Amino acid sequence: MLIKKFIHPISKLPLNSPWLMMLIFAFIGLMGILNHAMWRDELNPWLIAKDSQSFSDLISNIRYEGHPVLWYFCLAFVNKIADTPIMMQLLHLSITTTAVAIFWLCSPFNHLQKLLFTFGYFPFYEYLLISRNYAFSFLFVFAFCAIFPFRKRNYWQLAVLLGLLANSSAYALFVSLALCTTLVIELCFDSEHRHQYFNQSNKYDLFISSIIIIFAFGLAINIMTPPADSYLHGGLKGWFTEFDFRHLLRSFGRLFGGYFLIIPTHKRWLDLILCAGISIFVFGLTGLKLRKKPIPLFFYTLGTGIILAFTYLRFLGNPRHYGHFYLVLLAALWLASYYPDSESVINRIPFLKQRSWKFVDKWHYIALMLIFYVQLLGGIGNFGRDLFIPFSASKATANYIQESRLEKEFIVASRDANMAALSGYLHRKFYYPELQNLGSFTIFGKGRKSVDKGEALRQVSEMLNHGEANKKILLILHEKLQSNYQGLQINPVKSFEKAWVDTERFYLYWVQKE
Repeated sequence: MLIKKFIHPISKLPLNSPWLMMLIFAFIGLMGILNHAMWRDELNPWLIAKDSQSFSDLISNIRYEGHPVLWYFCLAFVNKIADTPIMMQLLHLSITTTAVAIFWLCSPFNHLQKLLFTFGYFPFYEYLLISRNYAFSFLFVFAFCAIFPFRKRNYWQLAVLLGLLANSSAYALFVSLALCTTLVIELCFDSEHRHQYFNQSNKYDLFISSIIIIFAFGLAINIMTPPADSYLHGGLKGWFTEFDFRHLLRSFGRLFGGYFLIIPTHKRWLDLILCAGISIFVFGLTGLKLRKKPIPLFFYTLGTGIILAFTYLRFLGNPRHYGHFYLVLLAALWLASYYPDSESVINRIPFLKQRSWKFVDKWHYIALMLIFYVQLLGGIGNFGRDLFIPFSASKATANYIQESRLEKEFIVASRDANMAALSGYLHRKFYYPELQNLGSFTIFGKGRKSVDKGEALRQVSEMLNHGEANKKILLILHEKLQSNYQGLQINPVKSFEKAWVDTERFYLYWVQKE
């Protein structure tokens, strides 16, 4: 009866209703996250938020992650509601669904484009099923675009969104910086807008907005600056400052990946040149499309340029990172809808003034629709794959341990960085040979020491010899054990190898003295 009461009003919604699309997205998304097997990059932040001993300890641990604080603070809050990682997934679903809702209700794209975007790779898979901090980027950028027209009366609302965006991730910080710079450029060089703003705004608005931005950016940069003993990606070493043409093409390949989801192999020059050429062509087309919209053109160029520069100089990144290229493209086109045509750029460049650019609109639309369709195929394909091939074997392994009543055994797990998902699902700590102590999450610093399987087994042997554990120990490895250790009897229990990520497979062994 309750189901009928729920379905009946939904059935009355027209097929082109944005509310119907959002309900479908939320429902399918809920089914997807409940099926999804989370991996270490999802559950390590959850464990940091859950197991940090104090607020200062939480801040200290976050510094090793290379991310700002917002996601961890949100996880700490929802953990207080219920100590289960499903809460993190529900939070993540609500973030993505809200972002999609704003896109449907406020963006200038047509119905087909909104539909293609909604079930595309980033909103329907990467920033939906995989619970990370990157979904905030879509939420805050879309919210920024939605309330952008209110900048004529105040900036503080936009400043709050930019501050939240800056504290979401490093790439979100780059986008926030580009948007903030765009607002400054408009205020400085658009006299009409400046006149409207100062006539309508509160006299303290600009000052308050500036304080918000300075504080938020300062906080993000401070937290992301790693401690001296950090040796993860967040370290300050490793900047690539030499000119290397292949590396440059690989960086443009990430721009191509952000649009078309394919990363060219770095070993083949033809792939690198072709993908770089296409990405530059699409970038140029978009620039020409925005030629009569100077402010959105400035944002698109700056935002893409900052991320591209970081990609070349520091970190080539992964799909979750270069999705921000796609986000910058959408935001630039969205912001362009608010501006009337201006000839200010064209009049300064005779080459542009003397030519007819009618073909640009046609080819840009073709390129944009191609991007949307490729994103759709990537979204549906990867979402469907996740239904049948677990992203990680962690969920199946944890279920087996619980069903076999092994969760209370003394468990040694190695490598620690691969075990966060198991620790999160089982709600318990393991003995990590890397720490020589009990732990759940992994911090790449603070005395952690990488060990091989031989050292892990040596520590197991020592614990058995000194009676620090029971007569046998449950050993969990993320790679198959190829040989025994002298003085130990090692019996395989079960292996879990069905996982999309090859480092998320687990092997269980009973270990006891001979």
